[in-house]
Amino acid sequence: MCSAPHTVICLLRNDLRLHDNEVFHWAQKNARYIVPLYCFDPRNYLVTFCYNLPKTGPFRLRFLLDSLKDLRATLQKKGSNLFVRQGKPAEVISELIKQLESVSTVIFHEEVTHEELEVEKEIRNVCSQLKVKVHSCWGSTLYHRDDLPFSHISRLPDVYTQFRKAVETQGEVRPVLSTPDMLKPFPAGLEEGSIPALKDLGQTDVLEDPRSAFPYHGGESQALARLQHYFWDTDAVARYKETRNGLIGVNYSTKFAPWLANGCISPRFIHDQIKKYERERGANQSTYWVIFELLWRDFFRFVAMKHGNKIFSLNGLQDKALPWKKDISLFNAWKEGRTGVPFVDANMRELAQTGFMSNRGRQNVASFFTKDLGLDWRMGAEWFEYLLVDYDVCSNYGNWLYSAGIGNDPRENRKFNVIKQGLDYDNNGDYVRQWVPELQGISGCKVHTPWTLSKDVLSKGQVTLDKTYPFPVVMASEWSHHANQNMDVSGPGPRGRRGLSHTPKHYGNRGIDFYFSRNKNLK
Repeated sequence: MCSAPHTVICLLRNDLRLHDNEVFHWAQKNARYIVPLYCFDPRNYLVTFCYNLPKTGPFRLRFLLDSLKDLRATLQKKGSNLFVRQGKPAEVISELIKQLESVSTVIFHEEVTHEELEVEKEIRNVCSQLKVKVHSCWGSTLYHRDDLPFSHISRLPDVYTQFRKAVETQGEVRPVLSTPDMLKPFPAGLEEGSIPALKDLGQTDVLEDPRSAFPYHGGESQALARLQHYFWDTDAVARYKETRNGLIGVNYSTKFAPWLANGCISPRFIHDQIKKYERERGANQSTYWVIFELLWRDFFRFVAMKHGNKIFSLNGLQDKALPWKKDISLFNAWKEGRTGVPFVDANMRELAQTGFMSNRGRQNVASFFTKDLGLDWRMGAEWFEYLLVDYDVCSNYGNWLYSAGIGNDPRENRKFNVIKQGLDYDNNGDYVRQWVPELQGISGCKVHTPWTLSKDVLSKGQVTLDKTYPFPVVMASEWSHHANQNMDVSGPGPRGRRGLSHTPKHYGNRGIDFYFSRNKNLK
């Protein structure tokens, strides 16, 4: 019988798994009874900080609910349960401590950004008042915070390559923690609490879209099944580096990001399986590249630790003042996929209808937003926060800062040529036609530049610019070469446009399979 703490409350947040979970690992060793707890904090279902957008959208919320149902089922099989409450975590924990009278410790994984840290502060205050211990641990990254080869977080490099080389040569990934066969019991008489429906949290259900590149559900069991499929059943991981810039289908990338964001799968477990795969089936650039992307995820988490609220600041990490615009009409055109730039529009419609978008797409729509439209990058970041099924605060804001040119990018004025990118990665136009049905009548790569096509070609394709599909809301000078090459040979396009006018002055981009992927071929 355990002589240490009597009852331990395990507060779960973005760690919705049993495997490689230090919260459960510690509680198993130090408790007689365990209360796995998840709280629906009402503050997470309000509005975003800057632009009052809905904070948690239907896709992310549905994935979360799936993950909680899955975790409850797993814990029940292990002799435990998931206890669900609605309310601020500190208040819920206070009530449980008073109700159970035997709670000695509250344990949770630490987070790094402001709202999450405020929750932790509130919990520590309540526990201090009620004479209950708090034990916190670290478990969200591949490399443990305490194992970084830097004397202090302030010494963390601000350039990814420097960080990567340091941890790869001087760091070591800790082994995966064992998964218990059975969990310690929970106190008798404790009501489990119901997992709410979407409507209970202000969201309406969304239909499954057969075109989605992410037709998956939340949960640890789903994440582990995906890894089994991608690594061991199909060997798709051995081709990852070559396919990761895909746009259509489920196997062009790992698709681990949503499960990582909710903690349904451990980055250390992915790393462990990669190393096992390399030993048994061979290592190549693709297997390494999965680890490379996991390191980007680590990097943005540690950048958030180092810089705090600067990752949310308008001027970013570089404290660079730029003339950002707050044009709501341009913002609406972007988020609704009606900018008149088909590659951008297709990606934004996929996001709006599925909650997911490829890495290639994310890089392009973020660059277009910040560099071509010149809009306040925080508007784009908050829209992603609302819609993305794989929203992760550190990766989201870190990548948007990168795209805006005020984050961790060592190069000035990085910008994507969205026309060339469309032609490079959707050369036949299949992706655009899949998500922009009003352009289905335009064949081949010409679908990327409808404003350059003759009236005859547009007519045959049943496209009327400014009626069935808009002219571009802005044009960039660097598009001209690729747009002219792609122009219909039968004659100049509508309004006599053989080329493109110069874009308004803009400023200074970038983007894991686990958030925004990265590629140097930007021109």
